[in-house]
Parts: sequence; structure tokens; C-alpha cells
Amino acid sequence: METDQNANPENQNNEAEEVTAEELNNDAGEVTAEELNNDAEEVTAEELNNDAEPDTSENNKSLKEISPEEKILELEDKLARAFAEMENQRRRFEKEREDAFSYGGFAFAKETLNLIDNLERSKQILESDEILKNSEALKKTLEHFDIINKDMVSILSKNGITPLDSIGKKLDPNFHQAMMEIDDDQKEPGTIIQEIQKGFMMKDRLLRPSLVGVSKKTENKVEKSEENKENSDNL
Repeated sequence: METDQNANPENQNNEAEEVTAEELNNDAGEVTAEELNNDAEEVTAEELNNDAEPDTSENNKSLKEISPEEKILELEDKLARAFAEMENQRRRFEKEREDAFSYGGFAFAKETLNLIDNLERSKQILESDEILKNSEALKKTLEHFDIINKDMVSILSKNGITPLDSIGKKLDPNFHQAMMEIDDDQKEPGTIIQEIQKGFMMKDRLLRPSLVGVSKKTENKVEKSEENKENSDNL
């Protein structure tokens, strides 16, 4: 009986110890896992909330900074700029259209002037021909050349293409191109005394410049020779 009684307490103690250890281990394991999961979930939620909150506040702050009045002023400014750009484009289009209408035949008109030049060269060749000089055939031919030349100039003038008058005027680089200098003490230096090729205007634009010869003072050969002699003596 004593043995049974002694055995029972030991067994009871062992069972108590086993149950207690298992329960403690199970409870500890369960609490630890739950706590870790809860902590992880709470941290994740807090971090997400903390990350999201500043962005929301910044967006609200930026929205609050722009007032309705400022937004209206900004839209009015953009609208005014758009209307100004449309008006500039309209004016550019009108200018291009007017230029195309007024100067669309610029290249064609410039090429047409070659006919007048060739007609004038043919006239000069016939006038310098010794066989035809002073003949009735030459006179009639030159008269026809003059008629054709006048008709061509008249047609060009009706279309806004007019010749330049250069003889006796001062050289102007905007309208004339000097090809040679001619000694002439009767004229001021730089005066046009010869026209090699006639220039033309197309309305207010230069179609081509006049090729001209301009006057210059005659050099005194005696004074020049004395000056050269003095320079040679000084050397």
C-alpha cells in the first residue's frame, strides 16, 4: 500500500510536470506567433498609414495654395496668348498671300528681261556692221527693233515692271553696279555717264541693278610723273 501511495504521488508529479511543460510550451508558442503576427500587421498598417498621410497632406496643401481667382487669371492669360498667336498667324498668312500675288512672277519677269537684252545686242551688232551701215534695209530693221522693244517695255510696265533711269545720277549701290570708271572732268566723281545694261524695278523691289560706268577726275600726267620722280629720288 505504501508502495502504491508512494508511486501515485510520483506519477502525479510526473503528470503534473508533463502537463505543465506542454501547456507552457504550447501557450508560449501560441502567444509568440500571435504576437508576432499582430505586431507585423500593426506595423505594416501603421507604416502604410504614415506613408500615405504625408502625400495626402501635401496634395491638399498644393490644392489649397491655388485659389479659384488665381486659376481664373491663369486661364485668362493662356486664352489671351492663344488669341495673340492666332492673330499673328493670320497677319503672316495675309502678308504671304499679298507677296505671292504681287511678286509671284518675279523669277519669270527677270528671265523675260533677257529678251530685251538680246534685242539690244542685236541692234548694236547691226549698227556696227560696215556692209549694212547707212542702208535702207538697216534703217527699217532698226525701226522694227525699236517698236518691239517699246512694246515689251510697255507690257512689263503694265505689270509693275519699270526700267531705272540712271544716266546723270549719282551711283547708288542699292540700284546700280559700277562696271568701269571713265575720265570726265565735266562731271562730279561717281556720276553715271554710261549705262551698259538697264536695270528694272518690280513695284517696290529691285528686279535687277543697272550696270553702269561712272565718272572720275582725269589724272594730271605731268604732276604724276613729278611725284613718281620725287619718290624715286627719296629712295
